[in-house]
Amino acid sequence: MPSTNDSGALAVEASGLVKHFGQVRAVDGVDLAVRAGTVFGLLGPNGAGKTTIVRMLATLLAPDAGTATVLGHDIRRAADEVRSLVGLTGQYASVDEDLTGTENLVMLCRLYGFGRGAARERSQALLTAFDLQDAGGRQVKTYSGGMRRRIDLAASLVVNPRVLFLDEPTTGLDPRSRNQVWDVIRTLVEDGATVLLTTQYLEEADQLAHRIAVIDHGRVIAEGTSAELKASVGTGAVQLRLVDPDDRPAAESVMARVLDLTPERSADPAALSARTGDSAAVAQLLPALADAGIAVAEFSLGQPTLDEVFLALTGRPAADEEIDEGSAA
Repeated sequence: MPSTNDSGALAVEASGLVKHFGQVRAVDGVDLAVRAGTVFGLLGPNGAGKTTIVRMLATLLAPDAGTATVLGHDIRRAADEVRSLVGLTGQYASVDEDLTGTENLVMLCRLYGFGRGAARERSQALLTAFDLQDAGGRQVKTYSGGMRRRIDLAASLVVNPRVLFLDEPTTGLDPRSRNQVWDVIRTLVEDGATVLLTTQYLEEADQLAHRIAVIDHGRVIAEGTSAELKASVGTGAVQLRLVDPDDRPAAESVMARVLDLTPERSADPAALSARTGDSAAVAQLLPALADAGIAVAEFSLGQPTLDEVFLALTGRPAADEEIDEGSAA
């Protein structure tokens, strides 16, 4: 579980948010409460409504119904105040690829009213913070995917936003680049920022978010910490590996009898697994295998993954795609 500097105050609060695009009800009565100094994850497949929610909270779209405040400012009546306090990084690069990293940041600083010297000083500080100081003189189009996402994040932080909306910030990145972006997000929260993160990557939500709202068809269908969501499924994963692969058929029979279910085979000829919520039966499994003369090399009982939680809640994996809400908007 990620650590938190949560003070208890709400940075973002929404009630009954609704947004239509033609006949499509992209957001259907969403309630949110995001505590200050935390990462709040909106988890769901493409088209679930995540981006539309973020765009409404960032005042880029007006809701058709419902209310929301960001740091106490109403997104309808005080949109200018909200914009002065938030940053937004979308799914795609928002900087000019023909400019260098330094030129992009200096330009943004100048647009925000920085003087020439202050703009250059701020841009260099941001490049250093995001480990891009050696690439500042290069055109952004020469950057790797991870570097582009980091320069995007740096651009969002020119004026130190207190709330940062990150809309699928690691889409398309390789694992190393994704980890770099995760480290940046953790640092931002440690420094006091509040982050609302949309993602369809279950591991990302698991790694970063203090609380997660599962979004499906524009609605929040479940909310809680990662551990709470996993516990709500009510089953654990029993996994074992046998000393002798030839014992697998006999071990299957024992597991089926003790756990009252059919175990699953994996590509490993010595491995078996099963999903069960019966902890008393699990406790009887190892003694039963020993009584049958079956030696076990490895045994584990773990929580379900977020992928399994999402499947249990929606009936499909989180990677499934629906309406492209971005194009609808």
